[in-house]
Amino acid sequence: MRAVSLRALAYLGGAVLLWGTSFAVTKSAYAALPPMYVVWLRMIVALIGFLPLLPLVKRPDYEPGDGKYLALVTLFIPCLYFTLEGFAIQFTSSSQAGVIAAVMPLIVAISAWAVLRERPSRRTIGAILVSMAGVAVLSLGGPTQAAAPNAVLGNLLELAAMLAAAGSTLTIKRLTARYDPLLITGLQMGVGSVFFAPLALASGPVDWAAVPLNAWLAVAYLGIGCGLGAFGLYNSGLRLVPATRAALTINLVPAVALVTGWFALGETMSPAQVGACVLIVGSVAYAERGGRRTRAPSVVEPGRRRPLEETL
Repeated sequence: MRAVSLRALAYLGGAVLLWGTSFAVTKSAYAALPPMYVVWLRMIVALIGFLPLLPLVKRPDYEPGDGKYLALVTLFIPCLYFTLEGFAIQFTSSSQAGVIAAVMPLIVAISAWAVLRERPSRRTIGAILVSMAGVAVLSLGGPTQAAAPNAVLGNLLELAAMLAAAGSTLTIKRLTARYDPLLITGLQMGVGSVFFAPLALASGPVDWAAVPLNAWLAVAYLGIGCGLGAFGLYNSGLRLVPATRAALTINLVPAVALVTGWFALGETMSPAQVGACVLIVGSVAYAERGGRRTRAPSVVEPGRRRPLEETL
């Protein structure tokens, strides 16, 4: 069982590292291409990368009603998520967007309460409120920068993207027991290649000859690394651990995003915003720590094996 936990940690950790660097890389791609073109091209690159892997995908165990869940998966990610985040990065800095991603595990907890009737603890509710206050301070606590011309709007869009990501997490968790995570990832990239085509073309013509090499490299990294690679790893991790535990690994994204934004883009944050970062990450860590400590052990009938998720 320890091997399963380590493998899940490797999957989720790899996804976090890739996603954490995506904010700064997306900024560099946006310098040469309209946002919707960047999203569309990264979907195409990811789909091309997936096709050679198709023979390795296990045949799904389809059940009646799966179609609506597969539709929801692709609606949440990539359609809603990338549309919202694509515009969010235009208005806010990669550092701020990365920190707001820390709220996503708490959104998963709220969604699980609404969908699965799992009531969160008072500790979790308190952490949600503190995190929301931190997001408000993060949005309003620093001067307007070229990297964040409208931080309030950008951060709200990023928060909406996190709602879509939470919906995707809960839906994928319902499917991964019977569907190969790689198949789900490929389906997401395929739908994204079609969905974002008209949005990209509506952005206007692009002088392809003028697009620099570093922009193409950024698109390739976003497609293969942050698209096919990161989503494939995260979906694989969801197969091994509960949805809330998988979502909690998103707590590490802000740290990676902050370091990347500082190192690659020279972004700065005011003392109030630094404090908000600590508040958001600390509140999520507080909720997660409390959840582990107060979790009641499951009752298992004699002779019956404990479900995999309950042993992790």
